[in-house]
Amino acid sequence: EHRWDSREHMGQESRQGRELGACPRESSSFHSRFTTLTITREPRSKHGAKDGAMGTGQGCASASSGAAAATTTLFEPGRDGQTPQVVVLVGAPGMGKTTMVRKVMVEWGEGTLHTQFDFVFCIDCKAIALPMEASVADLVSQCCPDLQVPAGKILDDQKKILFIFDGFEALGFSLVQPEAELSSDPKEVKPLELTLMSLLKKTVLPKASLLITMRPTALGSLRQCLKGEYYMEILGFSAARREEYFHRYFENPNKADVAFRFVRGNKILYSLCVIPIMSWTICTILEQELCGKKNLLECSKATTGMTMFYLSQLLKHRDRGNPQVLQQFLLQLCSLAAEGIWKHKVLFEEKEIKDYGLDQPGLLPYFLNERIPRKGEDNGSVYAFTHLHLQEFFAALFYVLEDDGEMVSSLGRLEKDVNKLLESYKSRKDLNVTVRFLFGLVSQKSIEYMDKTIGCRISPRAREELLEWLQGRHRGLSHPSQALKISEMDTFHFLFEMNEKSFAQSALGHFTDLDLHNTKLTLYDQMALSFCIQHWAGLGSITLQGCSFHWQDPEAELDASVPCSGVSGAGEHPGALVVRRWEELPCPIHLFCRALRHRDSALQVLRLQWCRLSESCCAELAALLAEHPGLAHLELADSSLGDSGVRLLCEGLRTPGSRLRILR
Repeated sequence: EHRWDSREHMGQESRQGRELGACPRESSSFHSRFTTLTITREPRSKHGAKDGAMGTGQGCASASSGAAAATTTLFEPGRDGQTPQVVVLVGAPGMGKTTMVRKVMVEWGEGTLHTQFDFVFCIDCKAIALPMEASVADLVSQCCPDLQVPAGKILDDQKKILFIFDGFEALGFSLVQPEAELSSDPKEVKPLELTLMSLLKKTVLPKASLLITMRPTALGSLRQCLKGEYYMEILGFSAARREEYFHRYFENPNKADVAFRFVRGNKILYSLCVIPIMSWTICTILEQELCGKKNLLECSKATTGMTMFYLSQLLKHRDRGNPQVLQQFLLQLCSLAAEGIWKHKVLFEEKEIKDYGLDQPGLLPYFLNERIPRKGEDNGSVYAFTHLHLQEFFAALFYVLEDDGEMVSSLGRLEKDVNKLLESYKSRKDLNVTVRFLFGLVSQKSIEYMDKTIGCRISPRAREELLEWLQGRHRGLSHPSQALKISEMDTFHFLFEMNEKSFAQSALGHFTDLDLHNTKLTLYDQMALSFCIQHWAGLGSITLQGCSFHWQDPEAELDASVPCSGVSGAGEHPGALVVRRWEELPCPIHLFCRALRHRDSALQVLRLQWCRLSESCCAELAALLAEHPGLAHLELADSSLGDSGVRLLCEGLRTPGSRLRILR
């Protein structure tokens, strides 16, 4: 409850009118933690999401989307000038539906928004124990057992009432009920299905307002019950809001900066952060790393580990009674994902879902969204994974998930041929993320984690194929008369994803040279590179030509005005700006040089050509010269070292430990 959480701690909150003196708990702390979500009023269906987020409308979760809004627009007039009486707030698991409900309650209790309502009754459909028979008045009394005003009197002024049903799909009953049996009297006791249907169809309290939150896959039958409803879809965090969220989560601005730079440098993680629960997952893991090591630069959690933790959070409330059911479902889900990746396909027809055996209401909504059709459309349901990178994760899982020989692609469409995937990667670089996840999934830690927390068995058989492929691909790239060298950055990403010392040593052991050209090295890239250098005993020569080292987003200038309202340091104004200038950041080559100084380094030649090194890098290079026992050849071409920088280098050269013979 301490920070953003999409599904817990909503409880059975309901508030009497503000004039009765009731107000929500934690309103001030809630505001300090809440980060605005991007919501679209009319979900679009024709455009894919720029960030890969597979919203039900396939819209882009960015601040630039035309219909994006915050909670202030839930009950504001639409384009037709009509104020909606029924709002359906749609979002995938973890997108923030319950958080939005909490915000509505808090703002209403404070009197800042939704002041047209005197009474708001919130029913948490996932948790509340509803009776089998009830009247609308009974529901009100159950929501607010301490009401000092009779329920009947409250219901007299219908326009002043808002009913909220959070997680409507959890009620799980049929919405097809005979019209003649619906109620028009709020005091009439009926079976619960009929009472709720009467509210939805407006036969009882026709002027009251409704806010319904639900997952996209549950929309089909509800759509037939409602009239004049407005659909709104939560698309998650825009780019700016992702950064804001990190600063709200971490109370220490410096930790927030380092954590965000770590994620910003990893395109996969940064894109996944559009999903609020994924942002929470990543921040939670990074906070644990910071607490444990006091240094995020030693973080051992790569993209796969964070994605697995995210899945465990999504699935922690499911029924664990029959793990075989989940294993079988995942086998078919992974088959669908892999089939889609091979065919560049992200949208799946309802028939495909049924053919793959995925039409299981208890599991499907965790992984796939149903697209909301536009008005007048009737093309059947279309589904997509919550995010493209999640589809790529499940596609990788397809190749390593154990099937006991019983589930070998019952549809017979795709073979579990790891070598074919790796061979295709030569010409299809769009498979990069799938291959990266594949390396992460077969690490020993991943195998144990998936078995323990999710109940899935992963086969380690692919490890040998991955090792042989890594060794072979660089042999093919190296000229026969030259030393064996590695010149692809993705190799370091793959090894960092697995994060196993012995595997990295085996993969790199046959190579002697590292040769990278024209590469922008983000903080995450540098961490991957440093991990590999430390476990590369035979590395004798490094050439980095036209490479640049970045501790922030290399695509943009460092933002000197990150808003941190509510999380500023002691004594600062709550809305103060946290300013991070270049001189406050560590030396750009700090991680790289630290890795080169490891105990078993055999490095003899270091070429840093046209790498835009500045004066601030010279202290690190001087320390390397002074401490490295074998470095004999150093090239620093086209660098702006300055006089004082060269003086620092000279100090390093003068130390007794320096073995340098050639300086260019």
